[in-house]
Amino acid sequence: MYFITISEMMGTNGEKIARQVAEGLGYTFYGEGELMKSAAESGFLNDFKKLDEKGPALLERILSERPKISLDRLQSVIYQVAKNGNAVFSGRGSQLLLKSFDCALHVLVTGSKEKRIERVTDEKMVGKELAEKMIERSDHDKRSFLRFAFDEDWLNSHLYDIVLNTDKLSVDSAAKMIVDAAKSEGIRACGIDSVKLLGQLAVQRKIESVFLESGVMNPHLFFSVDDPDTVRLYGFVSTPEEKEEVEKIVWGIKDVKKVKNELSIVRASMGGI
Repeated sequence: MYFITISEMMGTNGEKIARQVAEGLGYTFYGEGELMKSAAESGFLNDFKKLDEKGPALLERILSERPKISLDRLQSVIYQVAKNGNAVFSGRGSQLLLKSFDCALHVLVTGSKEKRIERVTDEKMVGKELAEKMIERSDHDKRSFLRFAFDEDWLNSHLYDIVLNTDKLSVDSAAKMIVDAAKSEGIRACGIDSVKLLGQLAVQRKIESVFLESGVMNPHLFFSVDDPDTVRLYGFVSTPEEKEEVEKIVWGIKDVKKVKNELSIVRASMGGI
């Protein structure tokens, strides 16, 4: 199986190109609507809508772990659907989530501000001033999201295998270039180890989100996903009840088939641990 991630600057026809690439290769396309459907099936829809490729407000970051929970769940959804095989992902940090997989091709679709304003003006039927503001807001939100989620510059060319400027490229020609590149011998199909890793990463993000949401996460509690359906808990907690509660939370996660609870019980002294 193979993956293609296509990130776009607003007004560059990036999503149209991504959909055409998926159609040309016979791959499944995952844009906002498709990922929202998968998020709904996982029970994460509200978190997914809330994140919406934007970094959290500063006050919310200080007062709550909610943005981190939402991010973990978004990443879990992407890893989960990637297990299904050949896919084209549109944005949402997929270029970084799938960066370590040799079976993935990463594309950035760019364009001059002038051409982007022209396209948005025509497509959205708005004036040039509003089109420019919409583009600036979109660029800001995507930059903030990647900075918050991965501490990475969205437009760093090293994140991508191909950078396409669509000022002079039609949707058809840009899509053809990507399809041809996707068939390169240098892109190897994902093996069984990649499928296993995707499953492990999906479960890992789910656990992180439920631990944060339930408030059980502490500096001495650790876990590992030994395979896609087995979780090992280790470190220590303060009471037998807490040990039992942590295991119960993990058992509540879909796809977890086995839990190895190796947590030790260490009661805190008056002076702390």
